Amino acid sequence: MASRASLPPATLRLQGLMKERGIAAVAVGPTAYMTYLTGAKPHADERACLYVVTPEKAAFLMPALNADQIRSQLPAGAGLPFYVWSDAEGPQGELAKLVADLGLAGAKHVDVDESMRADFALLFLDAVKPAARAFAGASLGALRMCKTAEEIAEIDRNAAIDDEAMLAAFACVKAGLRESDVAAEVIRVFGQHEAKPLFTIIGAGSNGAFPHHSVSERVIAEGDAIVIDIGARQGLFSSDITRMAVIGTPSAEYLEVHGTVERAVQAALKAAKPGVKARTVDEAARSVIAAAGYGEYFTHRTGHGLGLEGHEPPYLTETSETVLEEGMVFSIEPGIYLPGKFGVRLEEIVVLEKDGPRIVSKLPRDPHVVKG
Repeated sequence: MASRASLPPATLRLQGLMKERGIAAVAVGPTAYMTYLTGAKPHADERACLYVVTPEKAAFLMPALNADQIRSQLPAGAGLPFYVWSDAEGPQGELAKLVADLGLAGAKHVDVDESMRADFALLFLDAVKPAARAFAGASLGALRMCKTAEEIAEIDRNAAIDDEAMLAAFACVKAGLRESDVAAEVIRVFGQHEAKPLFTIIGAGSNGAFPHHSVSERVIAEGDAIVIDIGARQGLFSSDITRMAVIGTPSAEYLEVHGTVERAVQAALKAAKPGVKARTVDEAARSVIAAAGYGEYFTHRTGHGLGLEGHEPPYLTETSETVLEEGMVFSIEPGIYLPGKFGVRLEEIVVLEKDGPRIVSKLPRDPHVVKG
């Protein structure tokens, strides 16, 4: 069994938290949790794959066909033990050995990865038979919410790529192009940076009133307001930004809505401070939009965390009791969506610092107006 000194840093941080909370084991599948804890990214299929951490030890349950590849992805000197099973044998025998070696049979409390396959979770729980169990979001998830300096630096690098892709979208968008043409330009710029596109929303006119519209063959027309929401991943971390473009002179109604959303962003930024509950930030944005008479058209939460996944805790909702902490990274993205007309969403990713949020994008939130 590997010594604690050789374990990956994130695993060591988790072990410290487990000791404080009396958690006997945390079991994760081939999800973002495993990547966070080890740096490894196993192929996720129906074959049981687990990384099990106790306050003193850690080990993998790994299908034979993935074992060598995952060993090559681990930090040098990690020395993590592998319990390797073949398709002919099945995972139960090696899992029983892992449970015995880690002393987990009948453990008082274990946490399991809420995002892994249910059959993996049940396999582990049936082998351990713990007295109590919970999801890992409250333990491991809490660690992931607060980013390290290295993680924040990578998020900043991804934000700069996102800004460049947004400027490319502004440069090409015009009447007569299709939404898909603008999306292709965004994807081209991501490709120049070897960044994997995660989503590309180009919502022109009435399509912009669908918050999760993707991209279509709709032809952009004079007078259209266009929601441009894009994100990609270079390395392990993600980017996300939303800005607006308008073809021709913006209407008075559009300017009123855009101005309302901008004030909502500013209110949320002002409210976001360490020690504040996430729902307070949502309330700050939502109250501005409601006071302007558009409350029923703000149909989603104010923000979400960003890191290894494009959407992860903390979530800035009307009911979230999560207390914001320095080092958290999340979006602030209020919106107003008028059915059959247009939508307006303005999104910033922020790093919460001791004095408040730092916006990672360098782009203004003013609408990009395309003159005819």
